[in-house]
Amino acid sequence: MHAGFFIPADRIVSAVCQDPAMDLADVLDGLDDRPWAALQHAYGSAEDVPDGLRAVAGDDTEAAKEALYEFYGNIWHQGTVYAATVEAVPFLARLAAAGCHSAELLGLLGSIAESEDAHGVAPGACRAAVVAQLPLLLPLLAAEDAQVRQAAAWAIGHTGAQAEAWPGLERRWAEERGGVVRAELLAAMVRLDPAASAKAATGALDPAGPAELRVAGVLACLDAGLPWGVAHHDAVLSVLPADELVSERFDEEQREPLRAVVDALLRRDTDEDREAAFRLLDAALGREDPQVRGEAVWAADHACLVSRAAPARLVPALVPLLDDPLSASSVLSLLGKVAEQVGRAVVPSLVRLAGGGGDGGRDRDREGDEDGGDTADLALALLVTVAPERAAELLAAELPRRPRALAVAAGARGPGENTNEVALPFSPALLDAARRRLADPAVTGNEPIHLALLLALWGGRAAAAVPQLLDALPRIPLVGPKALVALCPTEGAVRERVENGLREAALRGPGDGRLASARALHELTGDVRPLLDAIRNKVAGGGYGVREAAQVAAGLTPATGVGPAAAELVPALRGALSDPAQQRNMPQLDGDVELAGALWRLTGDTTEAVRVLEGVLAEAGGAWFRWTGVRAARLAARLGSTARPLRPALEGMLTDPLHAPAATLALLAALPEEELRGQLNRTALADLVLASAEDGTDPDAAFEALTALGTRALTTEQRHRLAALADRDPRVVDSGLEDQIIRKDERLRTRARTVLADLGGRDAG
Repeated sequence: MHAGFFIPADRIVSAVCQDPAMDLADVLDGLDDRPWAALQHAYGSAEDVPDGLRAVAGDDTEAAKEALYEFYGNIWHQGTVYAATVEAVPFLARLAAAGCHSAELLGLLGSIAESEDAHGVAPGACRAAVVAQLPLLLPLLAAEDAQVRQAAAWAIGHTGAQAEAWPGLERRWAEERGGVVRAELLAAMVRLDPAASAKAATGALDPAGPAELRVAGVLACLDAGLPWGVAHHDAVLSVLPADELVSERFDEEQREPLRAVVDALLRRDTDEDREAAFRLLDAALGREDPQVRGEAVWAADHACLVSRAAPARLVPALVPLLDDPLSASSVLSLLGKVAEQVGRAVVPSLVRLAGGGGDGGRDRDREGDEDGGDTADLALALLVTVAPERAAELLAAELPRRPRALAVAAGARGPGENTNEVALPFSPALLDAARRRLADPAVTGNEPIHLALLLALWGGRAAAAVPQLLDALPRIPLVGPKALVALCPTEGAVRERVENGLREAALRGPGDGRLASARALHELTGDVRPLLDAIRNKVAGGGYGVREAAQVAAGLTPATGVGPAAAELVPALRGALSDPAQQRNMPQLDGDVELAGALWRLTGDTTEAVRVLEGVLAEAGGAWFRWTGVRAARLAARLGSTARPLRPALEGMLTDPLHAPAATLALLAALPEEELRGQLNRTALADLVLASAEDGTDPDAAFEALTALGTRALTTEQRHRLAALADRDPRVVDSGLEDQIIRKDERLRTRARTVLADLGGRDAG
């Protein structure tokens, strides 16, 4: 998705066509001659575009606003442009030149020219269409309306047409006096010719000039690749807080100037520029103005997501802000992402903010201060990691008000991420509080789930909570059975009650939890009959339940003592396979992969599994199905040499960074060593796998594949690339859920170091 320029409907200016020299009949001449119905935009046929263009040209203000809003969704959709976009551009430019909603249409034209994501049209065709309209757009740089001049600069700057556009921008730069317009002109000039714009960018740092222009000057200097110096540092500090200074600018990526400056410096990836970014943040974090501090904390948060060095360098400057009520919450949110790097010096502040003394969170909670409660929860969540021995009693005292802290204590480090990295000490007080909450039927959602996970971490020491867990099973049908197994004593009345409760849940409990209860019952008693019945019922239910049931069935091998009985599942599993002659969805393909694995494990025959995988790999394309391909290749690797018929499909997956590691593992397992020659040799495979690791999509599989390839596969250059994954400053994992990016990247870094050592170090071979 491109940043682009988008004006919501409520900000669209109500303006009618104003240029009497342009007849609207001429502006829309040829409109009906274009093949609109045969063209496509984001929502299908573009047959509605002519009516939209007529509405923009008309005098019905509401209809024009609606049409403009639609154009920002159909011919330009979140940065993507279409065949219909090319045809619309000349009419959009004519309308803008005629004074019809000129600023809005110029903004749209600039976003179209900026786009690098074309659908159904040749790359660059839409930008070329805008370039062709420059004779109409360039005169608008001198329009009477400042917003039109600004929008014209935005649009022209994105054409990339340096020869045609530069003279007009340079001429306007010499004449323009409006600060915001000059800022947009400077940005446009830098886009077209960074070197030629360097003098103007440096001149814009003049302390006597408008603050808006100083902001643009700093950003332009960075875009032009100029060395960072004291003048740039001072210019940034002189305009803080800066967010409001760019609120009327069009570039969404620079709506937070301090963050944008820090990002640009860090991405230069030099020691000098990194330290320049950190010094700038140190200075901004030390300001008294709460607005400046707010911008600085946000920029520091971004720095930690971009740079591996940032947390250690910035935490000392952030910790003192915990004493500032206006900054504490945002600082805690940042520190929570780098909790493992915070250190114990922060413990007294966390205890106070979490409600352990002074005017902490507990007092503010009781006064009804919602922000105080949020701050206290964030502080306690961080304390769970930094000093778990101090956190347990505080969590017990305020358990209903501390959902984040409970989630971290239970092992939930972020959405969809559960680990047991935090070892919260056993606390009788917290156990009692957890039992009370579980006993309350009004406690629903994530809280009872996290309570069950916490109790499971304590194991038998939390056995007193068994009655509450049993009563809560309908609310926690998936995690409750696992927790009961962890807490259950080896004998006695409590054990008997757990077994009876699980048996009842497996037979008559909530449908989505019967399999989990049956598995737990089997683990405790060895009784396989409820488990086999639950697997059969889950498979019959279809959807993602098939995948879960097949995974459980695959574990019922002779080694577990269940093999003979589990054989009766084979007809049900085979009957659940989807029809390859029909168009299949992702749950069906994912289910088929697991079913293939289960059938192989239960029958010992790989033939059927290979046939199923062949069909899945033929369909597992497109963004939504890509992880299905990974799962299929993973199973192929376990099938070993019998998966050799899958070689063509597996080789076809090697060019996809996500698929390459799993496909490599499968090929290594399927092919004899003599076939790993020519283009499909170990060094070539290592190159593809390294590219996948550098992409950061599935690093665990990439490092597993590198280990499997072995030390002789890596060249010296490839070893240096592997070392860079461990040692470089820019994070490899740089996208995804913000609460997980840093931890995932740190795990990648650790794994890279381990694999490098296992393969003989940086210079071996």
